[in-house]
Amino acid sequence: MVEQHLDNRRILTEYILASQADFYRLAYSYVKDRDAALDVVQESIVKALTKADSLRNPEHVKTWFYRILVNESINWYRRGQRLVPLADRLDQEAAPELDHGARLDLYDAMERLNEKERTVVRLRYFEDLKLEEIARVTGVNLSTVKTRLYKGLRHLKEWTKEDWNDA
Repeated sequence: MVEQHLDNRRILTEYILASQADFYRLAYSYVKDRDAALDVVQESIVKALTKADSLRNPEHVKTWFYRILVNESINWYRRGQRLVPLADRLDQEAAPELDHGARLDLYDAMERLNEKERTVVRLRYFEDLKLEEIARVTGVNLSTVKTRLYKGLRHLKEWTKEDWNDA
């Protein structure tokens, strides 16, 4: 048991060290604030390390950690800490690695999606998770993930006048 815990902790630590930029990018997509995103990532890492023994299958470390990170991001947002003075926002740099989401109209459209659709779209297109992985991260069945994804894409297409099925 102790050996498994140490092995999980080692696997988790290696994964965290290798994927920090991905974590920041995902957290930033929720909180839209550099410092808050760093706080969310730090909280997620602390929570994951303290619960490393609950990682039943080390092959699923990515989806296990993403579940923690998404939940922490949503919790931060729900606690009302999303209010940042405009002057502070103007001084901040954008999230690293420009991607499909760098366009303002897409960011605006993403914010119009409901939370569940937004999470699925982010995990699929910004984090490149497979639908099965998204199901594990969100804790819902695969058909629900597909429904949320296609509904979200339909809204994005409508609001941005683009076809997101080819993305």
